[in-house]
Order: sequence, then structure tokens, then C-alpha cells
Amino acid sequence: MNEKGVLPGLIGGRYLLQSKIAHGGMAVVWLAKDTFLDRKVAVKLLRPHLVNDATLAERFRREAIACAGITHQNIVAVYDCIEHNGQQAVIMQYVKGKSLRELLDKQQRLGPKLTIHIGMSIAAALDEAHNKNFIHRDVKPGNILLTPEGRVLLTDFGIAKAMTSTEDDLTHDNIMMGTAKYLAPEQVRGKPLDGRSDLYSLGLVLYECLAGKVPFLGESDADTALARLQREPTDLARLRPSLSPQLVKIIHKLLSRNPEHRFATGYETKVALHSALTGAHDKTTELTPPTGITLEEEEVFTPREPIRPVTPPRGEKRQPQSAPPFALRRMFVGLLALSLIAGVALWRVSGNNTTELAPVPEPAAAVGPVAIASISTFDPLGDDGVENDELLPNLLDGNATTMWSTSCYDNQYFGSKEFVGLVVQLNRASTGTLRVGMQNAPWAIDVFASAETAPTDINQWGDRIDGGYNTKRERASFVVSTPAQFILIKIREAGKSANCSASNPYQAVLAGVAFTEG
Repeated sequence: MNEKGVLPGLIGGRYLLQSKIAHGGMAVVWLAKDTFLDRKVAVKLLRPHLVNDATLAERFRREAIACAGITHQNIVAVYDCIEHNGQQAVIMQYVKGKSLRELLDKQQRLGPKLTIHIGMSIAAALDEAHNKNFIHRDVKPGNILLTPEGRVLLTDFGIAKAMTSTEDDLTHDNIMMGTAKYLAPEQVRGKPLDGRSDLYSLGLVLYECLAGKVPFLGESDADTALARLQREPTDLARLRPSLSPQLVKIIHKLLSRNPEHRFATGYETKVALHSALTGAHDKTTELTPPTGITLEEEEVFTPREPIRPVTPPRGEKRQPQSAPPFALRRMFVGLLALSLIAGVALWRVSGNNTTELAPVPEPAAAVGPVAIASISTFDPLGDDGVENDELLPNLLDGNATTMWSTSCYDNQYFGSKEFVGLVVQLNRASTGTLRVGMQNAPWAIDVFASAETAPTDINQWGDRIDGGYNTKRERASFVVSTPAQFILIKIREAGKSANCSASNPYQAVLAGVAFTEG
């Protein structure tokens, strides 16, 4: 069957092909009418000369299966998968608009505000796909659609892959899938992938939107792909000095060669981009949004983080920080306060009478309110296993001017360590909300919980129960949804601190920790 063998007509008994609207190496996309539901749809037909390729046909089918399970406002919906005269066809949502590739080819580069809008939309789409256990693996301007109303949608999951699958992988990790200009370093190396690979590709897209070109380009696809393994991208601030430093920092974080140094999730990326909106306007280089495209006001974000374990990053060096001379005195005061709290809690739990139990079970005796009984550092990868323990009472003294802080490090990921942690022990197991006063930014935290003991090995804590990332200092809240007596606050990224030297400028600073039962 040749390309002309497919003419406008009815396929699958219900879809009336009308006109071609797009084409690629594997497929042709038609505008069609769903005669059953009386609506416009897009029909993606595998090219005729590929119908005998069983692997491609199966990949085509799996794309439909992958997308059919994902429902999100920023992802093109898939309605059906059929076969017509031996050709696989995917029936999709029809999106009236243009691709980001078309827009960039016309305008070359975009304004920061529109770029952030695109980035937030695709980050949200990727977050949903990753939560459904799929990696897109081909995030690029050609697979991003923009509507006249300002909506941004991700399409073409043709080489998407399940993060964990019992089916045969039709693409294989050791085959470099995707478009060379937008590959993550681990894709080039043929390494195992996760959602952070898609976030790297998104970083490349946003870089191109602002710089007018991709950061890596060689004489061939192979040269282009390998370039990201050999050097860092040119500083975006040099190419466009009027951009806000915060936006530049976010995009370069996405483009970290080490996946552990990128944002952990699409949601973290979306929150970071949203925080950059205030400094996004660039009067000297702002371009008018493309004709017919308007930007809708984004929602106000509340802390929410998909529960997915992420391996934290490592760095290089650590430099101890000396404690203030009066820290020892405050430690004794704090310990005395902790002893009083524990004593009151125990007195309330045990009572002060010796009345024997009646033969008939009575209702459980009322216990005192849940309180933090103690707090300790958790630093298994450090030299001495502790981290400024003498400052811990400052976290529980109710004084916002007293702090606990880590040592100072040469990078935001705590030097050669993976994290610095704090273990909060409650006087009894409870559900509720943990609040942490973060005094510098950016910061990234994972929260774990244990019902009966505090494991000494990070791997024994299990999956995290909550987490968050922010580029602003704030009082962060984390939900403990199952009863726990021990809570691990795992700090995996910290900002710069005025208390540190120029060679070791990074330090996590906390003003307090509190827990509310509920």
C-alpha cells in the first residue's frame, strides 16, 4: 500500500478522514470527524510502508495504551486504537493550534513569561505521566502544542516507556531513543532512565525558548548528542543578560548532567518556575505572545509532592562550623525543658492512682496531647555521625531568633554526603502535621516515618511519606498520614548562608520544628 492508498473516507466504521494536518517519519495525522459523537478528532495513522514492521506496530499500539491511562489538561487525550486495512491508527483529541516548533521557527525566541507558562504546563504534564509510571523520552518543541486560548499540551508518547514493566521493552535502554538535540546525558550513555530524564529535556526546550537556540549542536546527530557529555551549556545569563537570575538558575538546574542534581519531580519544577514569575518580566527582550495566544493566570500553589523515592545528590567537601560560645548553656536549658515535657507526658499517660482494673473493660484512659519528646541529628554519611547537636535545643525553644544549622559546605548537596537529617521523636505515635521553619533557600526535604523505632540505616525507613522543594524561605508543612512516633526530616538541598565562607557557602538553617496532632 502506498501513501496515496489512504484517501479521505470512513475508517473503523466511525471516523471520517477529512484532511492531513501533520506528518512525521512514522505516521501521518489527519483531521477527522467522529460520526458517533459528532466531534472533531485527530487520527494518527502508521505510514503504509511500515505496516509490516511488527515492532513499530506494537509500539504504536502501546502508545495508545500509555496515553489512554493518563488524563490531564496538559496532555493530548487518546480515545481509541483501531486497525484499518492493516494500518494501526490512534484516535486522539483534536487540538486547534500550532506546535512550539512552529512558533520558535517563526519568532526564534520567546519572552520569559510565556516560557515559564510553557514550562509549568509541561512540567505538570510530565508529573502526571511519571506518577502513572511512564517516561515520555521525547520531550521537544515539536511535541508541545499551543492553542489560541493559551493552553499548552504534551503529545506523542510514541517512545514512552513504563518505568517498571513486565512486558518486553521494544526500544531497550541501550538504544538511544529520542531526538538528538533534546536527549538527556543518561539517554546518550544508554543508562537506565527515570522521570528526571524528561525534566532535562524540558530544560533544553526552555533554554531554546529563551536563547533562540539549543545549547548543544554538532555537525551530526551523534556529535550533538555527545556534546552534552563533554561540557556544560553556555550560561543563559550571558546570552540574555536581562533574564532574572532565578529563572536562569532553575533552567541550569534542570540541565545538570547528574540527574541527582536536577529537580526530583515535575511538581518541584512547576513550583520553582511559578516562584520565578515575579522576576520574569523582561522589558528589553519580551516578545508579544503569538497571535491568538493568551496566558491564563496560574493557580496559587499549596505544598503537594508526589510520593516517589528519589536518590538524593552527592557533592564534594565539608567544613565544620563552630558553635556559638553560649551553645552549651542553651543545651542544658533545652535538655531540662525536654525532660520536663517528657515527665509531664509520662505522668499524664501513667496517672497517679493505683485503682485496679474492673472485670469489664473500661474506655481507654485519656492521654495527654502529642508533643515532641526529643530531636536528634541523623548523619550516617558524615565523619562523626552528628551535625551541630549542641544547637538542637534551639529548634524546640519557641524562639524564632535562635537557629539550628548544618555545617558549611562547598555545594548545595552537602558536599560528598547525600543529605543531612533530623529525627523527631514524639511522646507517642500519632498522625498530624510537621512544620519546619526554613530560614534560607532553595531547600529540598523528604520526610519519612516509623511507628516504633528510629532506624539507623536510611534504607530501613522505607518510602518517603511527603516532601517538598521551594526557592523561598518559609514555614514548610508536611503531612504524617499514618501513625508514627519517629519522623525523619531528610534535607537534601540547602541554600547559601551569610554565616559561611565564600569557599563553603552552603548551609541549611532551621528556626524551629513543631508537630500538631490531627
